[in-house]
Amino acid sequence: MASKRNAAVGFIFITLLIDIIGFGIIIPVMPTLISDLKQVDISTASTYGSLLMFSYAVVQFFFAPILGNLSDKYGRRPVLLFSLFGFGIDYIFMALAPSYGWLFFGRIIAGITGASMTTEQLILPM
Repeated sequence: MASKRNAAVGFIFITLLIDIIGFGIIIPVMPTLISDLKQVDISTASTYGSLLMFSYAVVQFFFAPILGNLSDKYGRRPVLLFSLFGFGIDYIFMALAPSYGWLFFGRIIAGITGASMTTEQLILPM
């Protein structure tokens, strides 16, 4: 039983690590990406980037209880895998986005599925 618990905690730690690294990678790249996409200077692109981050945070705030309830109903692992899938879709949108609107849409998807932090923290001991 302890081995199964350790495997589950290891899976959750790896998922949390991927979430946090992915979030940290996006922040410094976003102004340059937006600057190239919208043909604006970096300071204006940073403002657009902050709007993207704000939308991500707001959507995550509203969807955290929903993902928490889904994890209670279906289990932690399917919800965490769904979350990683959503982040993967967001990264594809960020790489291939032809316009700012597509970046915005990708960040909304990431916000919906990025609420997995509550699922991860419910199972980890403090």
